[in-house]
Amino acid sequence: MTKYPPLDLATISLAKGCHSNPGQGVCIMEAVALLAGEDFGDHPNCVSPTIGAFLRSWNDGLEDEPRQRLKPYAMKVIGTNTGPADEETRGWMALDWLIRVNTPAWLELAGLKDEAAELRGLPALTSTEIVLGVQATLEKARASARTRAAATGAATRAAATRDATWAATWAATWAATWDATRAATWDATRAAATRDATRAATWDATWAATRDATWAATWAATWAAGYNAARSVLRPTEQQLTESAFELLDKLIAVGQPVEKVA
Repeated sequence: MTKYPPLDLATISLAKGCHSNPGQGVCIMEAVALLAGEDFGDHPNCVSPTIGAFLRSWNDGLEDEPRQRLKPYAMKVIGTNTGPADEETRGWMALDWLIRVNTPAWLELAGLKDEAAELRGLPALTSTEIVLGVQATLEKARASARTRAAATGAATRAAATRDATWAATWAATWAATWDATRAATWDATRAAATRDATRAATWDATWAATRDATWAATWAATWAAGYNAARSVLRPTEQQLTESAFELLDKLIAVGQPVEKVA
């Protein structure tokens, strides 16, 4: 194993992507590997696979400044690889957050308050049976979001047909609406489902519904606001979900840990 100088979290700046050595930069998981004394890389054995998937994805999805907020977690996640049972628990927690926290926030932004309330009011998603039982609610949210997106999009397109810059501007705005927290949480959910084909298939179906509902709701909200104002409309919800995702990360870390370590 190649020896590298001690890592000083106070002075480094977390970078996007994976690297061949610390001289090229370090992402959050590479920092963990160095601190834990493992081989340099972004898959340290001491970290829960679910948490590792979450942090690798989130590290790359965040902008440079907010990415630095991950640095304190480099020490916190060491020792979280506590076995399959805890991984399953973390996977359900991640899926539950996607459906009952993330998706409703975007539905509400699009004006679909009833659908958002229905998702928030679902029981905690802790089993395949519960998830299968709420599919109708998810499908309803997806259909409503698609309808709202189609209606608002048609009206805006009709008013913008003479604007030669419209297509390029909207494409850039839409590309920026991808929610890094949603991507990271889904990566974590999938990592936890690798040992169970049935659960993985169920989660895939659930993800398809929540993904479509979220994208359609975001589309509707930005169409309604107008493409020039889209980023300012989306930003508060993105910030809200980022804070919520940090809370989720703390909960994922706490699974399987002694009370004194969590405290």
